[in-house]
Amino acid sequence: MELEARQLGTRCCEGEDLLQLSTPEAQSLSDDVSILAHPIRLQILDMLARNSGQVCVCDLEAALPVKQPTVSHHLKLLRAAGLIDCERHGLWAHYFIQRDALSALYQRVNGHLQGLVG
Repeated sequence: MELEARQLGTRCCEGEDLLQLSTPEAQSLSDDVSILAHPIRLQILDMLARNSGQVCVCDLEAALPVKQPTVSHHLKLLRAAGLIDCERHGLWAHYFIQRDALSALYQRVNGHLQGLVG
């Protein structure tokens, strides 16, 4: 039995479109998951979420197993993602979680994952 040669870009099976997640949606989901994909960032979010008020950057630096420049880097990424913010009090920055933004991130990621598991 001889197999027919298929033209490049054609499907072997008919049916609904296989690609449901668009490229921009996939990039957005990847960005959402990536911001959570580091243990230091997860530890920072955990510390801030457990404290109803603000946490001084010096306390974050003391609690984390990395040096100050690394803590600053991860704080910057979390701020850029809108998941945390800070206020200056004298020389120190006091960080707090942006619960609405974290909730929105959860809803986005959870919605996509629910679609995968059916």
